[in-house]
Parts: sequence; structure tokens; C-alpha cells
Amino acid sequence: MAKEISIRELKSNFVKMLSEDWALLTAGKDDRFNTMTVSWGGIGELWNKDVAFLFVRPQRYTYQFIENNDYFTLSFFGGEYKKELGICGSKSGKDVDKIAETGFTPVSIGESIGFEQAKITVYMKKIAYQDMNPNGFIDDSIMNNYKENDFHRIYVGEILKVIVE
Repeated sequence: MAKEISIRELKSNFVKMLSEDWALLTAGKDDRFNTMTVSWGGIGELWNKDVAFLFVRPQRYTYQFIENNDYFTLSFFGGEYKKELGICGSKSGKDVDKIAETGFTPVSIGESIGFEQAKITVYMKKIAYQDMNPNGFIDDSIMNNYKENDFHRIYVGEILKVIVE
């Protein structure tokens, strides 16, 4: 049975959950939303708020959804849905119906969408963004991630709700 907890009560290793198990970043509402797999980001405190920060390249279809909506979710599945998360990370919602291909069941969470199969869903309000600027890269190897100069936009979301199974 799902229950709501504070992000500060979460016992899971967020770095492992994001970098190894991956997550779905979803923005939009009801039948007009998109989701994409993410493995970069972080969680912490900023401006006296519990926050998560995520990175989205402008050419991703989800970019327009997060730009045009104030709320978004991060859904974690615990690793057993790697094939489905691979689909959501390699195919565009412009070209395929990711929900049909993965079998995920969308559920409304506040003003956004999560998934019934998720073990943990973090619901957030977008409170800030900043475009990455290579002038701030001290380590030259970072540019290996940007061969096409397609720098991420960093979104900061205030964590409003955490739902765990």
C-alpha cells in the first residue's frame, strides 16, 4: 500500500537509485505528458527547501513539457524495469507511445503524472532553472559530454511529496 513520507525519511541510496537503477522524469498532466529516463541529478537542501535538481537537454521532447508545466515527478522502479526505462530513454515521445511500449500505468499525482509500478515517486514544484555554461567547467573532460554543444538546462524542484510503496 502506498504511503506518503518526508524525503528526509527515505532510507534508499539516492545516488544508486538515480545512477544505477535510473528514474523517469515526467511532466505534464492527464493525457498530455511525456516521460524520459534520467540518471543524472541530485537531491538536497537549497534556499531552506528540500529540493532535487535534474538535467534536461533542450532537444529532448520532455523539455517542452517541463518548460510549460510547474510540476513534475521523478519515479523510481528499483532496477527491475531497466528494459522499459531503456525504451523511455532511447525513444522519443514524439515518435512512439512510450506508455504502450512499456506497459506502465500512469497515475495523477497532484498536478503531474507518476506511474503505478514505481516504488518511489517524488512530486516537485519547479522553482528555478539555469542553463549550463561551459565557461564554468574547470575539468576539461566535462566537454566530452557535449560534443554538439547541447548543454543541459538544470531544473530545481522543491520536493512537495514523496510516495513509497
